[in-house]
Amino acid sequence: MKKIFVLIFPISIILFSCSESESKKSAKEKDSYEATKESLQDKEKKNPQNFLIVTGNNRNNLVGQTVVKGTVTNKASVATYKDVDVKLDFYSKTKTLLETDKEIVYEIIGPGESKNFKTKYFAPKGTDSVALSVTAAKVVE
Repeated sequence: MKKIFVLIFPISIILFSCSESESKKSAKEKDSYEATKESLQDKEKKNPQNFLIVTGNNRNNLVGQTVVKGTVTNKASVATYKDVDVKLDFYSKTKTLLETDKEIVYEIIGPGESKNFKTKYFAPKGTDSVALSVTAAKVVE
């Protein structure tokens, strides 16, 4: 009986010690992942214009308005944005800036999502093209 106990006792200690180190390792990996996720979320919260991309095109309608159709895409991994400020720059054929306007896209845009928007302006005379850019957005908590 003593021989069995002497053999089983060291083996059980080794097994339990391995089990504890695995759980500690798993906890460290989880903590590291959470820390990386939090730092990434902080970056995405501080600079939404770096993670939001706007594309679009413009045309003139029958009334003479410039119709701008665009898409705002969220390239962030963690952050969700809302109320995106889009700057519209109206340019002439010679690339002279004629006017700047601001449009707010009232949508909630999650990571990897895209939202479409459409707006109409009486653009200044001589407008040839419209450039779109994101200037700001609110982060959804």
